[in-house]
Amino acid sequence: MKFRSEITLPEIKVKIGYEKPVIMLGSCFTENIGSFLEKHLFNVVVNPFGVIYNPFSIRNAIEALMYKDSYTIEDLNRHDELWFSFDHYTKFSDPDQHEAVRKINVAFEKAKARFHASGRLILTFGTAYIYALKLNGRIVNNCHKIPAREFNRRRLTIGEITGAYADLIKKILIHRPDMQLLFTVSPVRHLKDGFVENQRSKAILLLAIDQLVKTFPGTCDYFPSYEIMMDDLRDYRYYDNDLVHPNELGMNYISELFREHCLDARAQQVAGELDPLLKTLSHRPLHTETEAYRKFTAATGERIRKLKSAFPFLQWSKISDLTSF
Repeated sequence: MKFRSEITLPEIKVKIGYEKPVIMLGSCFTENIGSFLEKHLFNVVVNPFGVIYNPFSIRNAIEALMYKDSYTIEDLNRHDELWFSFDHYTKFSDPDQHEAVRKINVAFEKAKARFHASGRLILTFGTAYIYALKLNGRIVNNCHKIPAREFNRRRLTIGEITGAYADLIKKILIHRPDMQLLFTVSPVRHLKDGFVENQRSKAILLLAIDQLVKTFPGTCDYFPSYEIMMDDLRDYRYYDNDLVHPNELGMNYISELFREHCLDARAQQVAGELDPLLKTLSHRPLHTETEAYRKFTAATGERIRKLKSAFPFLQWSKISDLTSF
């Protein structure tokens, strides 16, 4: 007797490998998948603008990476004693405008360099709702605690999303014909919109992505994060305490399906060989003065040296404690 509905995933043609950088943009769920890729030493940049929930702000971020040189003080606004950019999440805000610009550009310049060498974009849509400033109609990534009366809030249509992204994808392919996009919809429910409105919002995102995948076969594909959470893991045991976000168990399950279906064969092999090392590094001995710890250090150091020799293309700097070996 089965007690859950296991999803059979269709073949996903857009595969992720170690050969080229990966840029990830989108909701907080992006960072969950991104942490899996970072842990396995992929060349990946995750949310250089911070968390982005709506498709239009994600599009604006991509266009900035394509065409903008850098951010300046003129790109900032100020509210509640903080300087911020409407393109960015709140973590980039700062009481000092120069520090705000510095933080923005550190992330932006790194992402811009990777974008122009990248072969894959992974985009996670969270909601179809957007907020636009009444003053000038500008769509913002984050409202930065500015009163709601300063914005117009509305829900994007399927046609608006597909039209904007069809144009964007054509621009990308002019410069990078080998670029591929992997879309997903965040399984995190936006319940502040209400249960019914959240479902309508997600439905718009799903139908828009479906149309883009059909319009750009081979360039665009879809990984069903939302469906896995809603239909396979349809139990609150897989949710965090807020009953909205997936917990560690739920995320591990989705990450494993992502690994099996979205990594190319070579990447799956390399990630599999890294797993024992990563497990070892996460359970290091507490007593560093013991003979057991010295043996652990020697054995781990030798394992790392062999892996580095076999896979020099991995982002070894992401393992911060390698210097001790």
